[in-house]
Amino acid sequence: MSAFERYLSIWVALAIIAGLALGQIAPGVVGFLARLEYGSINFVVAVLIWFMVYPMMVGVDFTSLARVHERPKGLIITLTVNWLIKPFTMAALGVLFFEYIFAPFIEPGTAGQYIAGMILLGAAPCTAMVFVWSQLTKGDPNYTLVQVSLNDVIMIFAYAPIVALLLGVTDITVPWETLVLSVVLYIVVPLTAGVITRLYLTRDARSAATGEATGEATVAAFTARIKPFSIIGLLATVVLLFGFQGEVILDRPLIIVIIAIPLLIQSYGIFAVAYWAAKAWRVPHKVAAPCAMIGTSNFFELAVAVAIGLFGLNSIAALVTVVGVLVEVPVMLSLVWFANRTKHWFPLEETAIRKPRAKEQS
Repeated sequence: MSAFERYLSIWVALAIIAGLALGQIAPGVVGFLARLEYGSINFVVAVLIWFMVYPMMVGVDFTSLARVHERPKGLIITLTVNWLIKPFTMAALGVLFFEYIFAPFIEPGTAGQYIAGMILLGAAPCTAMVFVWSQLTKGDPNYTLVQVSLNDVIMIFAYAPIVALLLGVTDITVPWETLVLSVVLYIVVPLTAGVITRLYLTRDARSAATGEATGEATVAAFTARIKPFSIIGLLATVVLLFGFQGEVILDRPLIIVIIAIPLLIQSYGIFAVAYWAAKAWRVPHKVAAPCAMIGTSNFFELAVAVAIGLFGLNSIAALVTVVGVLVEVPVMLSLVWFANRTKHWFPLEETAIRKPRAKEQS
């Protein structure tokens, strides 16, 4: 994990300050950028989000799904937490805090936007940073890849229906066209581009008779080169979002704290559920730690994109998703620390994915 990634929360905080300053110093520029949109999709933000998402999608290897039947316990925990627990607990916390506990501290009629932002975060399991958390906990990289790849496939089909269901339950109008368009733009398109890029890179390696391992090395080298664009896209998006949100935040600076509290409860609570389930089921630590991290971490790039598409650049829902970025990195680093110090709770195993046995000589 690079120093830049390790201190991502600091860079996000600096981007927030820059955005607030931009909104005050050059409101005309921010307003002009906001008007570059069609059908609630802002062109500038769309480009920035593609910058964010594309490098992550290149790293997804769908051929790993052929091993999905191996060591099913970690996959069962991951899928149960990501799709049957996490979105619903996030929605419940949103309703609890913003319709009841924090209702006196927010503008009347805005609770739905706060809840929507939390739902968009809760329904998007992590696809990229989990590889970092897995590496820091010495997780099995192959198994982590299987988990992430399967989650990506499910997300293509399940993200929009789950979000629509939860928004409907909370009495928020669901603009289906915008929701589906956002999923296509921010999952399907970059995922397709990533798959094509990966096939191209590995094809060249194989045609040179260098073998599969070199193909993966080529992919890793390529993603390392383009990864800075992902961070730049994220930070530039944060600058724009807070440029639009400047007046609200400067008038009520505690709004960030109000949003962070339920997000922190959700993060630590979901990790506890997944981690203790893995412990009870005697899942090896190199599988248990990443499977808990996937459920805890969010695909915040997608959440930010969909929030902007559904509610606009200057919406509270978009602000909630950005605060999710600010909260996530220090939370995940604290959980990495915890996981590394509780490794002895889990059984040890040579590998988390069985390798084919060599044929015995007759």
